[in-house]
Amino acid sequence: MLKTSLQTLKSLPITTKQQTRRFTKNSVVMEAQNDKVYVQYNHTDSCKFSRWTARESFEFMHARPWQEVVDFYSKSVNGQLSLLELFGTQAHDVHCDDKIEEVSNETGLLEGVSNVDKSGRWARVTFKIVLSYHGGSFDGWQKQPGLNTVQGLVEKSLGRFVDEKKAQQLKENCKPLEGCASVAGRTDKGVSALQQVCSFYTWRKDVKPREIEDAINDVAPGKVRVESISEVSRAFHPNFSAKWRRYLYIFPLNDGENREVIEGEGDIENFSSHENCEKQRNECGELASEENVENSIISDEDELKGAKKPRSFSVCRVNQLLQQLEGKLLSYKMFARDTKASRNVGPPTECFLYHARATETRLPSCDHEKGIRVMCVELIANRFLRKMVRVLVATSVREAAAGAQEDALLKLMDATCRRATAPPAPPDGLCLVDVGYTEFDPRNCLIP
Repeated sequence: MLKTSLQTLKSLPITTKQQTRRFTKNSVVMEAQNDKVYVQYNHTDSCKFSRWTARESFEFMHARPWQEVVDFYSKSVNGQLSLLELFGTQAHDVHCDDKIEEVSNETGLLEGVSNVDKSGRWARVTFKIVLSYHGGSFDGWQKQPGLNTVQGLVEKSLGRFVDEKKAQQLKENCKPLEGCASVAGRTDKGVSALQQVCSFYTWRKDVKPREIEDAINDVAPGKVRVESISEVSRAFHPNFSAKWRRYLYIFPLNDGENREVIEGEGDIENFSSHENCEKQRNECGELASEENVENSIISDEDELKGAKKPRSFSVCRVNQLLQQLEGKLLSYKMFARDTKASRNVGPPTECFLYHARATETRLPSCDHEKGIRVMCVELIANRFLRKMVRVLVATSVREAAAGAQEDALLKLMDATCRRATAPPAPPDGLCLVDVGYTEFDPRNCLIP
């Protein structure tokens, strides 16, 4: 009995010590988590104390009815709704494939090559495929192991049209029988598309466009749909041949945000005047110092944390901020995310925005009920960087709420750190509307 008690007593300090060590270790981790400092960019303009921090901006962008927007895009992909119903008669019919001119067989790389007798590398047949897909159903466009992606689905359905030589090569390399699809622009997880353009080539002569269309439509009904498919020149490339790309971002508005509607008017209009924008900006104009200090990194523990900040914004001001970007070739490296360091300087970060506008409207509904109020942002450019549209939208909303100057986005181009811009807006609101292969026509816009 005594021997047993001694053994018990000897074991108690060991157990207690182990428990103490484990508790101490967890305490250190908790302290490290509690003491975590979220650094912010030190803006030096007059609205410095009214500007949201990264966390505040993230919370503001996500706390809204995104499911309504997701459902709208889903119905648009299935043909139940259209962008014309969203914007009404003020918008031109841009959602029409005949706007995209096919590449002629007599141009580009095929110049001087006979259309009747093609051999060797000219013998392959190239198809242009225009797709619409619901972003919420996929993990983005780009094929990745173990993920449900649009490219993976499309290439799997194209496997039956691969020529015999290619099929044999795939078999020898123990790879699945799949086609190869090039795309105009890779979309992230959750981002929808109404007229995404991709291409597929084969050396088989018996492949018909309708067969490819049926193969893709059958693989994921209601999630992916072929808008059109046609045979094009071998010189055609969906990415390199493109002249411009159009993105639409639908941002749901909560009650009380930008609510200035004239009584008796059925249509929602943006009645936030320039005077209202000036008033909003002047509310924080006296808070900043006149000294010209260098941009640096500060923490949330400064005055920024305790400052009283606005919780609403003007769609009018967002529109004014975005219009300052039109017609300019600018480096958007501060508005990009997840890009390599080698692409952060020089021409690879330069984009030319043809059109950048924002307006307020209501989401259409199939059951004829009054849809929710939304802000729509239309951006058309020759190219876009990774997450550039989502960062632009989030930063525009943040700057509009803070009452910043109209050239606020232009000034952010010269920032020294990407913390100067807001975190990306949710992908649920973003949609690739279409891709253009002729010169941009200013009349071909959703938002005038």
